[in-house]
Amino acid sequence: MSEEPGGERVIAGRYRLLSPLGEGGMGTVWRARDEVLHREVAVKEVRAPAGLPASDVERMYARLEREAWAAARVADRTVVTVYDVATEDGRPWIVMELVRGLSLAEVLDAEGPLSPPRAARIGAEVLAALRAAHAAGVLHRDVKPANVLIANDGRVVLTDFGIATVEGSSALTMTGEVVGSPEFLAPERALGRTPGPESDLWSLGVLLYAAVEGHSPFRQDTPL
Repeated sequence: MSEEPGGERVIAGRYRLLSPLGEGGMGTVWRARDEVLHREVAVKEVRAPAGLPASDVERMYARLEREAWAAARVADRTVVTVYDVATEDGRPWIVMELVRGLSLAEVLDAEGPLSPPRAARIGAEVLAALRAAHAAGVLHRDVKPANVLIANDGRVVLTDFGIATVEGSSALTMTGEVVGSPEFLAPERALGRTPGPESDLWSLGVLLYAAVEGHSPFRQDTPL
């Protein structure tokens, strides 16, 4: 990773980081410019927590690469398009299309509960994304308002396949580890059983409830 005199970082000699778009538990998503194709893109950076054992860091980076691999297998307008996986400082950086707009979580925070027709339209688009993913053998496993983007032109896009699993591939989570957002977690996953497409549909149902009520029906003070 190089740094230009103006302070902007360049990833893999190609992607110039311009400004942060958002931060989450696993890192930062940047607005960036692809200096080769001269277009703006989104770049996902993952930062391993301080003190994390090396084996867990490797697993986190493998999960990030799995996100790109899983999302790239799904060709549908309702799923964010992955362009590249760049390697810098021993870490993968996911390069994807820049969707200009807000997440459903941000819309709910700003506007409150949605009307049933609007929620249904968004739900139908997320369902189309899940159908495309499931047809490609991909489970999303973290369907929630923060991972549904509402573009300025009205397009609805499902993003963040960071904990997705691909049919026929080895699991990247340790036995007994719960990965995902507890409020939107299907019962079989909470019980440690093998999830299937129906697990994503459960999460979509909870998302629809949250869209019209403003909060999940399972919101509690602690994850447990």
